[in-house]
Amino acid sequence: MADNSSGGFNAGLAFIVGGLVVVVAILAWFLLGRGGAPDTKKVDVDVNLPEVSAPAAPGGG
Repeated sequence: MADNSSGGFNAGLAFIVGGLVVVVAILAWFLLGRGGAPDTKKVDVDVNLPEVSAPAAPGGG
């Protein structure tokens, strides 16, 4: 006859895996369901650089 003594281990493993699934679902709800990151500020950057012209090419004509 087949020995079915590992049934308790399978049930314990299923309980642990189920608990991990619940924890991941709760974390996903907090991180993704609530909009993720809090409201961000609008940053407007204005960069003004002086005009740079290329040096004159030597006249070799």
